[in-house]
Amino acid sequence: MGKQDVFKPGLEGVIAAETRVSYLDTEAEEIVVKGYDLIELAEQKTYLDLVYLLIQNKLPDAMELKGIESALNNAYGLPSGIYTILSTLPQDTHPMDALRTGISALAGYDPELNDRSKAANQAKALRLIAQVPNIVANSYRILHQQKTILPDKQMSYSKNFLYMLTGNDPSEQETAVFDQTLMLYSEHEMPNSTFTARVIASTHSDIYGAFTGAAASLKGNLHGGANEAVMYMLLEGKTTSGFLKLIQQKLARKEKVMGFGHRVYMKKMDPRAALLKKALFTLSHKTGRQDLYEMCDAGETLMREEKGLYPNLDYYAAPVYYLLGIPIELYTPIFFAARSVGLGAHVIEQHADNRLFRPRVHYTGPRGLHP
Repeated sequence: MGKQDVFKPGLEGVIAAETRVSYLDTEAEEIVVKGYDLIELAEQKTYLDLVYLLIQNKLPDAMELKGIESALNNAYGLPSGIYTILSTLPQDTHPMDALRTGISALAGYDPELNDRSKAANQAKALRLIAQVPNIVANSYRILHQQKTILPDKQMSYSKNFLYMLTGNDPSEQETAVFDQTLMLYSEHEMPNSTFTARVIASTHSDIYGAFTGAAASLKGNLHGGANEAVMYMLLEGKTTSGFLKLIQQKLARKEKVMGFGHRVYMKKMDPRAALLKKALFTLSHKTGRQDLYEMCDAGETLMREEKGLYPNLDYYAAPVYYLLGIPIELYTPIFFAARSVGLGAHVIEQHADNRLFRPRVHYTGPRGLHP
């Protein structure tokens, strides 16, 4: 390691790529996506608006929005062989492993697999955005010996996704809240899974390989599994006092309290969490589960006062998904499904202006040994 080289554990603060996809401006508390504030987009637009923006680099007009909805609608279905593959998995397979397997298997069915052109990559990204929700919902159903639910082409994208997850026809409010969660999970600059996708894409591997690697990355509870852990904590706590006691016990044991802290948002609350907190307030009152909101609010206050830590998106997404009737094991796969559009945008960008990732190391082993 040379005198000018600096080792940064976890590559913290290291600029690894130039991108026009997104940027986290923590000082301005803004998540910039293709020039727009993600929070404003989540408040005023829909997930499909965001899909068009990230894939086509502009917000759609009414006709363009209808066109992308039609394109996704036509790509919802999975090859029958995917269902067969999923049905051969052991019943105790983790949902993220089933998702990863399904995505990897899709590669063999894509006639444009080896075409790295921008147009082909855009088409493949849209197919994945359409098909990943199908894999998420139906791999879980197959593993639990439930009847698969085919996509309903009469429903909007987000309503159809929620319908496949729960088996119920969602209300407008439920669909709107779920759509907003997809937007908030859609893109977040360069977290581990996105970096993994770009590293794989930099070898000129195909988009399915990049997505498969990203799914493996997101499975880890330091990245994508936190939303599930938060919900299990809330259920274990049962009441506000019980939840606070549980958090205090974890702090006393110096255990990590999931749903708090972020490698980027260290001194302020994740703006995405703040928006979902509002959604949880509305949904909890409509469903008569104000206790969940009160538990989360009290936990937020405790962690801020005791540790100076703030909630991240997972903290409020967990109870929102719970009140929407979604199985807890599917929270992380939903995260991945929502992030598919961001991953697609990054792979498209990486292939369009590629340089192979090849970092060096800080060697700490022995030298001068001889056999």
